[in-house]
Amino acid sequence: MKFKSLLVKVLMALALVAPVAASAQAPAAQAATVKAVNKQVVVNYVSGYSVKAWKNYKVKLGAANDTGISFKHGTTLTVVGEVKYKKQTWYKIADNEWILASYTLSHKAWAKKAAAAKKAAAKAAKKAAAAKKVSKSKQTKQNKVVALAKAQVGKPYVWGATGPYSFDCSGLTSYVYSRALSKYITRTTYTQVHQGKTVAVSTATLKKGDLLFWGSKSSPYHVGIYVGGGKFVHAATPSQGVIKQSLSYYFWPSTAKRLI
Repeated sequence: MKFKSLLVKVLMALALVAPVAASAQAPAAQAATVKAVNKQVVVNYVSGYSVKAWKNYKVKLGAANDTGISFKHGTTLTVVGEVKYKKQTWYKIADNEWILASYTLSHKAWAKKAAAAKKAAAKAAKKAAAAKKVSKSKQTKQNKVVALAKAQVGKPYVWGATGPYSFDCSGLTSYVYSRALSKYITRTTYTQVHQGKTVAVSTATLKKGDLLFWGSKSSPYHVGIYVGGGKFVHAATPSQGVIKQSLSYYFWPSTAKRLI
């Protein structure tokens, strides 16, 4: 009797605990629900490229799930269904045609993006036109300097002379800039080297009108004018006078300055 009484008590206790245990279990995960919608979106990907449509948003993306359909950047689509699956929103375009919502924009957002792009393009075009105008102006100045420098070739070298009939090296450069551009530059190589912008001494980077210096970068002993094509004009020596010659590694400038 005692055994039967004990058994009855145990069964009753289990009956009371079971519902509590069952209620403590986590609820089963609910399946993703497709919501019917009717809206238009614009494909926002990369200009010239397309976004694929997939057969099923639940299946791993790959050849087996590829519809063979794709939509180009900027295409307007009508969305008929929407679902969130694995933290990504998918749009249903038609039966068995799904695209990721992250590759689209609303019409309002697309229009805003297009307006911003148009504004940026106009700004870039304006900047390019201004740069072209400045570039043309610089080229005109460079050509004036080169033309006047070349016109002095053949004139004698005289130490301390500043033209117009004879020159020393820095006298030639100061004369050319003064007469070609009405631009005053100081008289000696020691001071001219501290004017303008320092540029690399390379035929790939040098521009017409750049001043070339030889010797110490802080106090050079000689200066000439780069005239393009790897050549420069300078008042060389008393025996040579003003000449045009090619840059060479045995007489390579130590630094260059751009004044235009």
